[in-house]
Amino acid sequence: MTELDRSGPDRVAAALRLLPPSCGPVRLVAVDGHAGSGKSTLAGRLAAALGDAPVLHLDDLATHDEFFEWTGRMLGEVIGPLSRGETALYHPYDWNLRAFGPPRPLDPAPVVVVEGVGAGRRALRPFLARLLWMERGPEESWVRGRRRDGPGLSRFWDEWTVAETRHFSEDPSRPFADTLVRECGEGYEWLPGPRVTAGPNQIITHRDDSPAAN
Repeated sequence: MTELDRSGPDRVAAALRLLPPSCGPVRLVAVDGHAGSGKSTLAGRLAAALGDAPVLHLDDLATHDEFFEWTGRMLGEVIGPLSRGETALYHPYDWNLRAFGPPRPLDPAPVVVVEGVGAGRRALRPFLARLLWMERGPEESWVRGRRRDGPGLSRFWDEWTVAETRHFSEDPSRPFADTLVRECGEGYEWLPGPRVTAGPNQIITHRDDSPAAN
């Protein structure tokens, strides 16, 4: 275990800025993990530490009928423009209206965070500068998600857990993660992922003692 690092996400943000661009001029950083594992909270904290970096939530690309069949929209509306240094325009899905909304811009900032289940999928990995995986098991994550969303969405969660299990069995992300991020009582713990070996050049291996978000 490394010594507690009180700089937290600020230290990680500084390391991410030093990575080479991965998608045109952009360093695309993915935050993946099971639904309910804390991805959105982590993405928000990283974005703030990066000076309000843009965050793309994959819930905006998925739909009721296509939980994971959003790869084409991601590549066409987001990856393509960013790789050319252009502002991307994607159409966020409204989960209440069950329809896509007006276009939303996503600027080719130095670092762009992509957050959601499947952010580290096979089709996106060639464009990623770093893949972070929230290290929380599926059952624990789903319990947290169900508690957050309430009983009114229990049927949705029943369908989702089946679809998520199928997705990760066919296209796993964790084996390709650069960094595993674990929430603990004192905050986040950042560990080398399966894709890398810890060593003197490993830039994200520490703990952050700021309070962990729920």
